[in-house]
This record gives sequence, structure tokens and C-alpha cells, in this order.
Amino acid sequence: MQIHVVRAGQTLWRLSRTYGIPVDAIASANELSPEQTLVIGQALVIPVAGSYYFVVRGDTLTSVAARFGTTAAKLAAVNDIAPGAVLQAGTGLYVPPAPKRKAYVNAYLDPGPSAVSAALTEAARDAAPLLTYLAPSSFRIQRDGTVKPPPLGDLANIAARRQAATMMAVTNLEGDQFSDELGHLILSDPALQDKLIADIVATAKRLRFLDVHFDLEHLLPADREPYNAFLRKAAGPIRAAGLTMSTALAPKTSADQAGAWYEAHDYRAHGEIADFVVIMTYEWGYSGGPPMPVSPIGPVRDVLDYALTEMPAGKILMGQNLYGYDWTLPYVYGGPYAKALSPQAAISLARQRNAEILYDAEAQAPHFTYWDDNRKEHRVWFEDARSIQAKFDLLKELKLRGISYWKLGLSFPQNWLLLEDNFSVVKLLP
Repeated sequence: MQIHVVRAGQTLWRLSRTYGIPVDAIASANELSPEQTLVIGQALVIPVAGSYYFVVRGDTLTSVAARFGTTAAKLAAVNDIAPGAVLQAGTGLYVPPAPKRKAYVNAYLDPGPSAVSAALTEAARDAAPLLTYLAPSSFRIQRDGTVKPPPLGDLANIAARRQAATMMAVTNLEGDQFSDELGHLILSDPALQDKLIADIVATAKRLRFLDVHFDLEHLLPADREPYNAFLRKAAGPIRAAGLTMSTALAPKTSADQAGAWYEAHDYRAHGEIADFVVIMTYEWGYSGGPPMPVSPIGPVRDVLDYALTEMPAGKILMGQNLYGYDWTLPYVYGGPYAKALSPQAAISLARQRNAEILYDAEAQAPHFTYWDDNRKEHRVWFEDARSIQAKFDLLKELKLRGISYWKLGLSFPQNWLLLEDNFSVVKLLP
């Protein structure tokens, strides 16, 4: 896949001429109508094997080859130019695809309280070929020591037919909130723990889940060691049943990081006890906070760098959001929440409002500003092909186990094409 950032005056027809790809192929890859206008600053993926690099002043075959992890000789040969040729600015060089590395890929989905919608079923069906795990969220712990499954519809069969294992995400959610009271109730009562673990294992076996995933959040700081002890206790019966066990961790940068979301999550202990972990490296920009990127690359790297001091890279799934937010300005603490939207919806909104998409190189995130019909100013931060490729590059650099998405049902076609372009997804089912 080639990432192309739209400039003023460019059309799908012109890009088709540039890359030698049919208009319909570019439109289909990016879920566009061929008649739609392009947005200045919009990041498109161009479905070519490998990519094209357009030479800038000062480039040499050696410098371009180093950038793409190849050699000057190979680059010269594939482009049929002399090894010592002087490159002219604007020349397009074809860069062959790099070898893929293996990665484990998880995606959560939230069926809602009553049923799995047709749209979410379709999203699961589309994504499952590129997933190691599909994780319906969530199996809620009850105060009597049982778990209440979410609506599942045909998700298990959809996953199995596409060789995606199912992950049983177990949470301490009550209503719309993570409950420290519920967490403490379970973590302080050995009898309730025994009942809960037995019910989790029985439910996972009955529903053909392969992994039990503990996502207990907003726990009391005093429950840090009881949570570790619970995980050690649960690991035996879960593995004896032929299942793996994983956990979700808040994004920390130190062992003693203060805050209700962080203190009870012990990276070193989870790294020792669990088969793997999901680190939720997103929500720096969140619906109730000020406008900013949801997962800026610098803070994401800081969290992962810390995690690597506590556990092996091969146990870490990097968390990644499939959404952005639209904030109304000026931001007022406690004011209206920002509206969540998919990357495709963000681009459509920019087109509708005639807004240019800008890219923050430091955060590796796209954004734009527009005015609504009530003369209110808005700021939108979201994800695009460039920002997700930056995360894939980081994943490869740090040699992590893989990536975990929150959540399916938000349209981001460029992500899935680039995921397949970068990685060979591990499949655990025959």
C-alpha cells in the first residue's frame, strides 16, 4: 500500500494516472464514491504492491534505500536506472514490499445491552480474517460471583469460520462505570473468587472461547496486591482447561504512577502471571477533556518504553483507537462532551465543511477545524493512514507481540489495508 496525501487540485482521476491504478480501485480501497471530491490533506491508501517514493532535492539512491530498509543496488535494479545515477527531484521511485513480520491482532466490540446489531455483525465479519482474537465486551462480574455474558448473536461462528479465536473479556462494569466497590468485594472474598473462577472457566468452555481476558479497572489502590493474587489463583484453573489468560492495563509510565486508573495495575506482576497483556495506549484526548490527539505517538512510546522495563516485548499488545473526537470550542471543563466519530466520518465532515486536514508531525495525528451552522467553532482529532502507519512502525521497532483495537463498528478502511500490508496475522484456529 502507498499512502498519498491529497494536495490542492488533485482528483481520483489524476491519482489514477500517477500510480497506474484504476480510479475504481483507489475509490474502493478508501470507501469513496468515484464522484466524490477529495479533501486537501486527506490521507489515501493506493493499492499497489510496494510503494512509490517521490524524490526530493538532496536524495540519493543510498539515502532512499536506507529509508526503506533495502539497498541502493536493489533500488536501482527494480527502477532500471544506473547505480550511480543522480536523482532528479520529483522522480517516482518504486520501492518493493518489505517482508512481513508476524503479529497477534485483537479487536474488541461492544454489542450493547440487548442484541448484536446487523452493522456490528457485518463489521465483525469484515475484520475477522485479520484478527487473532475477537473480544465481545463484556462479561460482567456479578456480586454473587457469577459472570453475565453480553449478547453474542452469531459472533462465535463468524469468528470461527474466519479462524479468529474468541476472547472472553471479563470486567467489573456496573451500569456504565467500572466499579471499585464491586472489584473490592470480589478481591477480598476467597469464596466468591472460587465461584467466579469456576463460572468463568465453565462459561468459556461452553461458548468456545480460547482466552480469558481480565479487564478490571478503576480498582482501589489497596487492591493492587489482592488483584495480583487473584490473577495467580485464576491462572491455574484457566490453563488447566486449555485456555490462555490475558489482562488489560491502563497506560502507565512508572510503577508508582498515581491515579485511580493506575495504582492497582502492577505491570511487572501482570507480565509474570498473564500469557499476554493489552496496554490501553489511547484516550489522552477523551470526550470530557480538552481537544488533543487520542493516541499521540510520543506518550504512546513513553508507556511502551516503561512497559518493556517490566515485561517481555513478546507479551505486549499495543492498544489502538479506531475513532476520533469532535470538540466544540472553546473547551470548558465540565461542559458538553466531545462527540466520537469514525475516521471515515471525520473525512466526510471535513469535506462537508470545506475544511483542510492538517497533520501534527510531533503527535503523528491529523486534525482540522470548522464552523457549524450555529457559528460554533469545532476541533476534530482523528486517525488516518499516516497515524496508523506510525503506530505499526513503532510496534515493529519495539518488537511487540501485536496490536489491540477499541473498537469494531467504526469505519476506518485504511487501517485494515495497512494492517494486512505490514503484518502476517497469527491465527490460532485450524
